[in-house]
Amino acid sequence: MREHDIIAWDGTKIRTWQVPGEGTPVLLCPGVGSGPESWPSLTGRAGLLSWYMRGTMGSDRPVDERNISLDDHVSDAISTLDDAGVERCVVMGWSMGVTVAAELALRHPERVAGLLLVAGAPGDSFDAMLPLVPRNVRRIVGLTGTKLLQQAGPVLDRVLHRLPVTDATTFLLRHSGVIKPSSDPKDVGHAVSRFLQHDWRWYFTLALALGETPRQDLSPIVCPITLLAGRDDVLATTESMAGPVSALPQARLRVLPCSHYLPLEAPEVVSDELDLLLDRVRSVDFATSGRS
Repeated sequence: MREHDIIAWDGTKIRTWQVPGEGTPVLLCPGVGSGPESWPSLTGRAGLLSWYMRGTMGSDRPVDERNISLDDHVSDAISTLDDAGVERCVVMGWSMGVTVAAELALRHPERVAGLLLVAGAPGDSFDAMLPLVPRNVRRIVGLTGTKLLQQAGPVLDRVLHRLPVTDATTFLLRHSGVIKPSSDPKDVGHAVSRFLQHDWRWYFTLALALGETPRQDLSPIVCPITLLAGRDDVLATTESMAGPVSALPQARLRVLPCSHYLPLEAPEVVSDELDLLLDRVRSVDFATSGRS
């Protein structure tokens, strides 16, 4: 994997990464604070490219810390594509990265050939959380909880930065309901080791800014879409994912026995569904060129 830095519209240094080699380009819109370690089945796929969100994993915080809105993340996605010389490609999104991927397709349909949306609702993320909580209070509970975690950031730093990631740690994670046992222990350990080192106040600041995006109207999107939902996901219910695309003729929904960490728990399915989506995109492009 190759990493290098680009400069965003406001002068912020953004670290991008790309799997080198000849391959169909695919842009990954990351979840908040996530990196390539969360996608074990794709990190060897030539053509995959992405970036690290502002203030995480090598990307700088913006000088104006208000520049972490959906507009800024979409701009960083476009800058990543432009820097790589990619005019149009399939776009993936995970968790709150689904909001970024969907907005990219809405604003720049000429750049997005297809969408693979994984374990995330298109906007209004706090309303999509906590399926066991009554729907009329989900947003309040999710928003309040995230704000409390933001305030607890310095305490979380002191604890989580010192937490050793061992076989015992990954075993507990995989059998606690946070991550399913179907995940590979080595993949989980690799992903968790880096994830725990976040500045947690900043992490939840990013989540609050992006999570309060209103629910997006996806009706203008005409490209092929695949949604992968986790049946046991407490951060993005299947209903919140399926509802916005239910009327779209090009949408495919697959529900898996997974949690929010679906890319770690069903990596082969993610890879297979991406291949199927790429085939659908090629079929649509072929049909469209024939009509032309």
